[in-house]
Amino acid sequence: MSLRVVDLGRAAYLPTLEMQRRLAAGRAAGEVPDTLLLVEHEHVITLGRKTSPENLGAQPIPVVQVERGGDATYHGPGQLVGYPIVMLEDHDVRRHVREMEAALIAAVARFGIDGTRVDGHPGVWVGGRKLASVGVAVIGWVAYHGFALNVNTDLSYFEMIRPCGLDPRTMTSMQNLLGAPQDFAEVKKAVAGEYLSIPRRAVVSADKH
Repeated sequence: MSLRVVDLGRAAYLPTLEMQRRLAAGRAAGEVPDTLLLVEHEHVITLGRKTSPENLGAQPIPVVQVERGGDATYHGPGQLVGYPIVMLEDHDVRRHVREMEAALIAAVARFGIDGTRVDGHPGVWVGGRKLASVGVAVIGWVAYHGFALNVNTDLSYFEMIRPCGLDPRTMTSMQNLLGAPQDFAEVKKAVAGEYLSIPRRAVVSADKH
């Protein structure tokens, strides 16, 4: 199965969400290939199916209710977000989540970070702190939404919510763990490379918008 990689650079959340939905519908119809969108968002809080805007009250940044699983989370500068829009041929959502986790764990290992999984809490964890979050939605057995890896993220923004239902102090970043800002482009390259190395995927094109 081929995979197209599209680097969106820095982009607002809502246009990217609409792009995801169009691509998911197109993939379900067999009109587009599997696609991995990579993006760094402007400040936004997104609410999964377990949360509602009424739970948050007024916030100084946009709040968007979305169809992915999970609870509230934050996206913003310094965070690498990936949206694999892929056909789940085996109808195995859990395997899809494990693939994302495995790719992220392998990618951060290149920078000397020993990431792991924690049962019941999708994402990547390091010493009891959460480095990356994962949440997906599925339509016509096409998965969309995806993962968020805190690279040089300002972790104070997580204090506006209970990220994934957790204490905000649970969140960490590569910068925090390694003691210095990380090269965002190099982290993006590592994550894309590890995701592309998953068996059954081969890159067909690498587009930059």
